[in-house]
Amino acid sequence: MQPDLDKVFKALADPTRRYLLDQLREDNGQTLGELCRRLEMTRQSATQHLAVLEAANLVSSVRRGREKLHYLNPVPLHEMQERWVNRFEQPRLRMLSAVKRRAEEAMKPSFVYVTYIQSTPEQVWKALTDPEVTAQYWGHRNESDYKPGSRWAHVRADGSGIADIEGEVVESVPPKRLVTTWFDPNGPEDQEPSRATFDIEQHEGIVRLTVTHEDLPDEKAHQDVSGGWAAVLSNLKSLLETGHVLPQAPWEMP
Repeated sequence: MQPDLDKVFKALADPTRRYLLDQLREDNGQTLGELCRRLEMTRQSATQHLAVLEAANLVSSVRRGREKLHYLNPVPLHEMQERWVNRFEQPRLRMLSAVKRRAEEAMKPSFVYVTYIQSTPEQVWKALTDPEVTAQYWGHRNESDYKPGSRWAHVRADGSGIADIEGEVVESVPPKRLVTTWFDPNGPEDQEPSRATFDIEQHEGIVRLTVTHEDLPDEKAHQDVSGGWAAVLSNLKSLLETGHVLPQAPWEMP
């Protein structure tokens, strides 16, 4: 889905909304109350500004229990950059990429990615959980019965049976929400698992898929999942919308 540029420019034109984005860049995943304290404004005013940012897809929100957390979503800005900058400014693009990496290093180790897919919640759920489908766009088979408390494994699709990621199903509400823990079975014994949440929302003929990967061990892990999820979800989107994965695996591109 292409960003609504009128909404993006309108959202960025207001200094208060730019300040909100700056606050989320520095400390991603804040509640409305936390943002209000930083801005010294009423909850009603902050809610109105956040509604404009969410309408422009510059901010996404995820519920955690009784709290609603707000996250900076860089996708519309990235798509604007792809449209007007990348074709003409390759040297400057490399510099911007370096700035982006430094900005990501300043964030706490959690990552949120939002994408819109022309599909149904049931098809997106199947794409996330069916081992035959995940093998097509991810190169791995996601194997589990997807019942809370069950083991799940991210097994190589080459027939070796090697699991590069293992974990536990924390929450499973098909076709709306899936929460799993992640850890490296070949990593250190004292590692703490990270946590990935998939929220699937229907908007007429479009599905909004929000992936939240949190409890990452360090900034390197944050950098790895940032690029990894963008590549995997682009391939998933292509498969569901066209019936084919991308001509080249995105994670293999230079």
